[in-house]
Amino acid sequence: MVDVFGTLGPACKNIEVLDDMFAQGMTGMRINLSHTLLFDCKDEIKKIHRAAEKHAITPKILIDMQGPELRIKDVKEGLILKENDRVSLGGTGIFVDKVVLKNLEIGTEVLLDDGKILLRVSEVNDGSAEAIILRGGTLFSRKSIALVGKEVRMPAMTETDIENLKVAKNLEIYGIMQPFVRSREDLTEVRDTLKKLGCDDIKVYAKIENLTGVKNIESFIDLCDEVVIARGDLGNAMPLWELPKVQKQIADICNKHKKPFMVVTQMLSSMEHSMVPTRAEVSDIYRAVSEGAKSVMVTGETAVGEYPAEVIKYLRNTAETV
Repeated sequence: MVDVFGTLGPACKNIEVLDDMFAQGMTGMRINLSHTLLFDCKDEIKKIHRAAEKHAITPKILIDMQGPELRIKDVKEGLILKENDRVSLGGTGIFVDKVVLKNLEIGTEVLLDDGKILLRVSEVNDGSAEAIILRGGTLFSRKSIALVGKEVRMPAMTETDIENLKVAKNLEIYGIMQPFVRSREDLTEVRDTLKKLGCDDIKVYAKIENLTGVKNIESFIDLCDEVVIARGDLGNAMPLWELPKVQKQIADICNKHKKPFMVVTQMLSSMEHSMVPTRAEVSDIYRAVSEGAKSVMVTGETAVGEYPAEVIKYLRNTAETV
C-alpha cells in the first residue's frame, strides 16, 4: 500500500481534524523542524498517535530536519518586495548568512521562498550586496534562499538537528527527512549521528533537492531507506519544464536499485483554498504512483490549508486507483 503523508500545521492540530485525516487514509505525518524544536511538538505528537489508534494505524511520523538548507533570518513580517525595486542583502537589509554573501557576485540570481521571489545582484560590498527585484512578492522570516547555479557548502547536520534527534527516540519518531543530500559523506554523517545517539532504528529519507544530489544519487542510494523527490527546491535548480524529466530519471534509478521513493511538493496545491483539486493535480499523483512511488506527501495543503481531510481523501483515492 502506498503511504500517504500529511504535514502538521495550524490547520490540522485539532484532534478531530487529525481523526478525519486518518479516516480518509493518511498513514503518516511530517513535522517540519525548520521553524520549531521537536521537544515543543510533544503534545501534537500525542494527538497524532491518539487519532491514529482509533483507526488501528501505527502512524509513521517523519521529522524534516534543518540540514544544510539556507534560510533568511528574521525580517519585518510581510515584507513587500516590488518588481524593479532594489533591496539590500546583509548589512541593514534582508539578513542572510555570511556564507551566502561570500558567494554573491554581480549578476548572481537569488531565489527566495522556494523560488516565489527572484532577485539579481547588481552590486557587491563588504558585508552586504544590492539586488534588483525581478519577481516580487511578500517575504516572511525563515524562508528559503538559493543561489541559481551555485552550490553553497554546509554541514549535513546542524546543532539544532542533533538536539532534535536527542529527543526523537522517546517520541516514537519513525524517520528523518534529510534535506539537500549531495553525497555519500552527507548520509554517512547522518548515519553516524543516529548511531551515536542510539537512534539506529530511525529510518532515513534522503531528499533530492539540487543537481548535485541528482548527479550523485547512485553513489549514496544504499545508505538511505527511502529517496524523496523534493520538487520544491529541485525545481529551483533548473528550468521548470525540465523537472518532470528529472523526476522520471530519479524514479527509474530508484526502481533499478529497488529503493522506495516519495514524491512531494504542490501535489494538491489548489486545495489550500478549494475543496476540489485540478485535473492536472490528480493526474500528477496518478503518474507518480504509476511510476513506482512508495509514498506521496502534501505540505501546505494540510498544514495551513482549509480542507486537510479532503486533501487526504483525494491523495489516497487517486493512489488507490493506480
